Amino acid sequence: MALWGGRFAGDTSAMFKRVNDSLPFDQVMASEDIFGSIVWSRALAEAGVLTSEEQADIESALSVLKAQADAGEIDFDQSSEEDIHSFVEAWLTDKLGDLGRKLHTGRSRNDQVATDFRLWVKQQLLGLKSDVVAMIDALLQCASRNADVIIPGYTHLQRAQPVYFAHWCLAYVEMLKRDVSRIDDLTARMNQSPLGCGALAGTTFAVDRYKIADQLGFDSPCLNSLDAVSDRDFVLELLFVASTGMMHLSRLSEDLIFYNSGEAGFLVLGDDVTSGSSLMPQKKNPDALELMRGKCGRVFGHLQALLVTMKGLPLAYNKDMQEDKEGAIDAVSQYHICLRIGVEVMQSLALNADKCRLAAQQGYANATELADYLVEKGVPFRNAHDFAGQAVVMAIAEKSALEDLPIAHLQSIHPEINEDVYDWLQLEAVLEKRNQLGGTGHKQVTQALYLELEKLDKLKATS
Repeated sequence: MALWGGRFAGDTSAMFKRVNDSLPFDQVMASEDIFGSIVWSRALAEAGVLTSEEQADIESALSVLKAQADAGEIDFDQSSEEDIHSFVEAWLTDKLGDLGRKLHTGRSRNDQVATDFRLWVKQQLLGLKSDVVAMIDALLQCASRNADVIIPGYTHLQRAQPVYFAHWCLAYVEMLKRDVSRIDDLTARMNQSPLGCGALAGTTFAVDRYKIADQLGFDSPCLNSLDAVSDRDFVLELLFVASTGMMHLSRLSEDLIFYNSGEAGFLVLGDDVTSGSSLMPQKKNPDALELMRGKCGRVFGHLQALLVTMKGLPLAYNKDMQEDKEGAIDAVSQYHICLRIGVEVMQSLALNADKCRLAAQQGYANATELADYLVEKGVPFRNAHDFAGQAVVMAIAEKSALEDLPIAHLQSIHPEINEDVYDWLQLEAVLEKRNQLGGTGHKQVTQALYLELEKLDKLKATS
């Protein structure tokens, strides 16, 4: 049942119908569309457009359809309707006759779809927040299981300074906490109702838009009808939230792929998140992580596509905006998948503590400690930095670790170096000197882990 047929005498072409129809994808908003229609019927009754009996009949019928939609019992593939709005109206008209045709009074598909989409995005944000919190939980549990494991920290993919593996986990916890805050910010910012704004200029019927917004679960109504039907900022922000979150997961994946490699060998991934080679029987590939990394670009693409679509659109609604849904639906789906497989990856991995420790001791990661040692002796840092660099050159020539160089060799670089330097250069000493807030000292990492586990309970309560 076309909602716009009166102006047209001829039928649409099959190809136009294929391009134009959105039911194949906007059917995901069936529950939201029906809920919005129920609330609209109440507003029409209060405005005197429907009698209380008519409204009750409409709500009763729509409640049956909503229950079917919520249960996934509707076969949309059998429908020839253009979109979810015409599907619901056609179904209602089939059940109630002309009474079903009264429901769209004072309403446009423009404010209807804007409302449906906001309701859908709000629901998706709840699910995404829950999944992000589950990933935070998995990182914290992994950190707790491996609290004493030391790995090399890297800059420029060169061994830099040793860190606790738990410190690495907590770095990603910080990123994901920001992802949670972005979800909360978006939820608050988009929580206004467009329903009652009509096609672009508002409705002529005396509906109470504040009451409509409240019944729909929004904080307030949108204040400008032109903006309400034209705005897709909330979709762009959803895609940005998903893109940023996926970027964090991609970086985590890259780290773990390297740690899992034969060259590093710091950890082993579980069989349940890896696959083999069709040719090489010895292979165990980190495919889950590679797919998490790969899907990141896919989600980025959806954000860029909608930005390009929206940048040249005049007010108010334009059919170009129908292109907002497939990308958003896919981005949310991919983000969900990656968060959930990310949890399984973190639960499955097993660290090789000895190999991690050996790697942390290599690469002259304690050179900064030698410089700091000289600073403690009164040497200016820039000079101390140069002396430590000379010690590294000497150690490379001797094929020795810094802490294994004889004291005579070290004193040839600077006479202030004494036997106590070896206490500074031991791996645990290197770590324990970094016990300031945010550092990788054991006390700081343990404290940070404890605090994050405490906060996790509060996060879970709000997700």
